[in-house]
Amino acid sequence: MIEYGVDRGVARIALDSPHNRNALSSALMSELARRLNDAGADDTVRAVELTHTGGTFSAGADLKEARVDMTEGTRRLVVLLQQIVQLPKPVIASIDGHVRAGGMGLLGACDIALAGPASTFAFTEVRLGLAPAIISLTTLPRLSARAAGRYYLTGETFDASTAARIGLVTEAVDDIDAATHAMLDALRRASPQGLRETKPLTTRALTFADADLLTTQSARLFASDEAREGMTSFLEKRPPRWAL
Repeated sequence: MIEYGVDRGVARIALDSPHNRNALSSALMSELARRLNDAGADDTVRAVELTHTGGTFSAGADLKEARVDMTEGTRRLVVLLQQIVQLPKPVIASIDGHVRAGGMGLLGACDIALAGPASTFAFTEVRLGLAPAIISLTTLPRLSARAAGRYYLTGETFDASTAARIGLVTEAVDDIDAATHAMLDALRRASPQGLRETKPLTTRALTFADADLLTTQSARLFASDEAREGMTSFLEKRPPRWAL
């Protein structure tokens, strides 16, 4: 479910489960965590590129798993987000596709995020009877209060330029490959020690202080009747019963 390779000091990690839109299944998250560990332990790796195959970066939680039990899944996602934030090497998201729900949390955890013209974004939890609880740990510090209020509460879809304007991504670009190569070359010119010592200065706001509380909230919501209706209606491609 993950493509991995190292080239000129950059570990490229690509989510590669397009059949389910790179949903954050337990299997995918386990493999991603393992590859992040590989990159962190490799002294030849200067930085990490996190990207995707197919037209979706990540659609968020695997709803088929979530309808059974999401208790372990919520904990696993917290650990994964924290792993990205605390990795002693910068992680650059290179996205040219759709990002939803838990995928937004991955995006927020990255140090630099580039979004191409095919990118779209949405905090869809509210439309499924859920809340962006876990992913607020990495996205809320990135967004303005007004932007968080609007996009958390409406679940509406927005484009790359809007994502850049509200702080969710670093830059909206016309050519994702060229922009990614330029950013990675800039990091290749940086000292490994300089990167290692500088990254924690930029991630201080991502404290995970409320992780236990938000994990409990997320698991409770996934188990609720309303969320089950929301997830079922999504999988059945019909409006949920509360839609007006």
